[in-house]
Amino acid sequence: MRSRGRARTREDRAEVAERSLDNTFAEYAAKYGFTAPGEEAFTDGPPAGDRWTTWDDSTAGQRGPQPYPSWVITDLGAVDTELGILKTGKEADVFLLERSVPETGTAVTTAARRTLMAAKRYRDPKHRMFHRDDGYREGRRDRESRVNRAMAKGSAFGREAVAGQWAHAEFAALTSLWTAGVAVPYPVQIVGTELLMEFVGGDDGVAAPRLAQLRPDAGELADLWAQLAHNLSLLALAGYAHGDLSAYNLLVHDGRLVVIDVPQIVDVIGNPHGREFLDRDVRNVGGWFTARGLDPHHVGALSEALARDARLS
Repeated sequence: MRSRGRARTREDRAEVAERSLDNTFAEYAAKYGFTAPGEEAFTDGPPAGDRWTTWDDSTAGQRGPQPYPSWVITDLGAVDTELGILKTGKEADVFLLERSVPETGTAVTTAARRTLMAAKRYRDPKHRMFHRDDGYREGRRDRESRVNRAMAKGSAFGREAVAGQWAHAEFAALTSLWTAGVAVPYPVQIVGTELLMEFVGGDDGVAAPRLAQLRPDAGELADLWAQLAHNLSLLALAGYAHGDLSAYNLLVHDGRLVVIDVPQIVDVIGNPHGREFLDRDVRNVGGWFTARGLDPHHVGALSEALARDARLS
């Protein structure tokens, strides 16, 4: 036993540091819903589908803004069924998920009510590749200094913390933008690093096309630009820039433009490069419009208007 007042040995210090990191991981596991290494959750699966609904696994702060849209299923007896993959990415994959309430009292199990959602799942630390994290995270830091150090070092725990930050940042961004009136998918709930949101597409499970896939005529192009300008103005008025906007993360469903992929949303006031992110968003997507006949003057005019909306000029 170490005597009172004696300096700690290197082994003592290492043991204390390890316990501290374990405690920090436990706190993050509770916050973001991670399962600690070596632990597995026991579940009693439903008679049909892939799992029981995860609605009751989310707290009030992990569910979308109220009032909930009529299509959101909150029944605790609902079942989730994975129908396929919608999109793969460097940081996360998006799956098509059906949540349904089985019909009871029948010989054959059928769905009394059903809804389709997009399930965005951020990858495990070994397969995740976040790019330009530092630039997007300026002004967004965790209160726990040990977590910040772990993220800076890129350790396994640090990567897990980054994934949790991105997932919860996207959920928070979707919630804020939906409330502000921006055309984004409704955020249903978040559990750990899985984000469930409104599926933008048809009842048959066919996703809406990306803007990049369209060949609009002059009238449609003008209408899509007007919708884009309106949504970016709402973003700027709320103090945000998308941060990675292009024709590939804008969907068009029945003529309605929908903004997606917002985990890297930038606080243009708190981030010292906020104006650069705002201008780059407009420049990137504006190039797609001008290549299809939009007057380039509109691109520069929109950048200036957004800077005024965000109170940057």
